[in-house]
Amino acid sequence: MLIEDGEDVTVMSSGRTLLPEGDCYNQVKYITMRYAESLQDGSFAAMLNEERPAVVVDILQRDIGAVYSASREAGVSHVVACGSLWMFGRPKVVPTPEVTQTECPFEGYQRRYSELLQTLELSKNEGLAFTAVMPPNICGPGKIPLDGMGGRSLEVHQAHQRGEEVTLPYPGTNLIGPCDAEDVARGFFCAVKNRESAAGEIFNVGSAYALTAERFMATYGEIYKTTIPVRYVSAETYAAEISPELGAHFHLLEHMCPDISKISSRLGYHPRYTPEEAMERGVKWMFDMELLKS
Repeated sequence: MLIEDGEDVTVMSSGRTLLPEGDCYNQVKYITMRYAESLQDGSFAAMLNEERPAVVVDILQRDIGAVYSASREAGVSHVVACGSLWMFGRPKVVPTPEVTQTECPFEGYQRRYSELLQTLELSKNEGLAFTAVMPPNICGPGKIPLDGMGGRSLEVHQAHQRGEEVTLPYPGTNLIGPCDAEDVARGFFCAVKNRESAAGEIFNVGSAYALTAERFMATYGEIYKTTIPVRYVSAETYAAEISPELGAHFHLLEHMCPDISKISSRLGYHPRYTPEEAMERGVKWMFDMELLKS
């Protein structure tokens, strides 16, 4: 999106992922550098001083304090960090706005959220624009999509394809918010292109609406051209016996439905894909990559 808009783009990565193909990607400058190590040994700061970027986008946000500090010293104008809707904790209201709901039950997310908030306050006093973008469940091409067990398992998707029964917590009305990766990227694009409006703000990104767990499974049935039976158990049984891992059952027990009104009104963000379209694109990608067989 940035290349097509005429911007110069440099991508820093560990080099473990193959570079994408396409004309626009040939216009990107690639730097191979590991996140943590480059912050510790000063090579990230040296790279910034050499490249002199106007904007730094940190999609990992594992040490945003160090990224922010190095960016400030290098004269960067705007830092954009990627958080997560889960950082707000268990939602009290849906759609969920960009404010803390309850303490986040995930230690890593809670630590990163605290650092994000500290950096946000620091930026307001130092004049370096800082923005946080909070995606929900990321879907679409490039990654195995969320499955009916709350994970990203190819084996579970194969079971969905065969029409095997899925167990959900009763009554199946929990909201799940798949958002296409392209629409997540669109949120970052809007933040980068609207620095003054984005400075000092946290923005949710997401689809225009969420799906109930029941509709989520029915959508997979439609995509796989089968019927996926659903059995319901209590939330307590589900968490204790069916899906005991917090990172999995959180998807099926807690709502994920971001309020995207702020980024839409202030930055002109408009998602292109519905949750159903994002799921279908994710499944198509699995077939294209021959992870699934027809």
